Amino acid sequence: MELPGVQLRALLELTRSGTMTAAAAALGYTPGAVSQQIAALERATGTELVRRLGRRVELTDAGHTLAAHAARILAAQAEAVAALERGRGEVAARLRLGVFGTAAAVLLPPALERLRARHPGVCVASREVDVDQAYTEVCAGRVDLALGLDYPDAPLAPDGAVELIRLRSERFALAVAAGWVSGRRPLRLVEAAGFDWILPAPGSYYGRAIRAACRRSGFEPRVVHEVTDTATSLAMVGAGLGVAPLTDLMLRLRSGGIEPVPLADVVERHIVVAVGAAARRRPSVEALIAALREGAAA
Repeated sequence: MELPGVQLRALLELTRSGTMTAAAAALGYTPGAVSQQIAALERATGTELVRRLGRRVELTDAGHTLAAHAARILAAQAEAVAALERGRGEVAARLRLGVFGTAAAVLLPPALERLRARHPGVCVASREVDVDQAYTEVCAGRVDLALGLDYPDAPLAPDGAVELIRLRSERFALAVAAGWVSGRRPLRLVEAAGFDWILPAPGSYYGRAIRAACRRSGFEPRVVHEVTDTATSLAMVGAGLGVAPLTDLMLRLRSGGIEPVPLADVVERHIVVAVGAAARRRPSVEALIAALREGAAA
């Protein structure tokens, strides 16, 4: 009996998500494709794994049993890959790395240059992913590791299958249009209550974290522009359309026309890399993480 990893991942995600639609969204498939993977797994095992109730599905007892074993099977496969790589005595492998916009522009080029100089046998293929989906991308097996962001005011909640390794912590300042404020004294966040704000949507971790920090300071930010892209939001700040949170890494994307105003309140974010617990022990993965950490600290 063969139990392909892609089918086991589909079953696991269905267990986590609860619906074909949610599992498909997490895996990057169509609901029909997830249904086909589950059907193929049922044929391979000769066992009904899910029960269809109208538009909903629920796992059978056999489905729950196989899902529990699926997690261990996939973990064992990852452990085997790590053991084989360690046994070769050289740092060489092909890795898939998920990145988001700011990291791709600022952190990735010097990190890959550093990695290539030290370990030319490590080949990294990167793909841009939604920053809020870094953890999911690793869980789904679409990438080996992924750069992401974690906010103390809206923290990620990983399980034991994926580790979050902190590369750098950044404290937020406030981006304002150049010449808009006099002096550079630290501003209390509540003093920005009367400003127009440029923020991502409240459903994002970033948008949720900044709104939570503002509420903790006693006000609801007046969001007049909902923008996800950092470079776009800073361009809008430079045009005098509002204020936006700012970190040193963001400032490296765009600095013209804006000024950073320090905040007296501690509002932070952590740049992290999400990686499977077993993959973490691969020499190639360790080498890539080391290169990313050095780049993040620069």
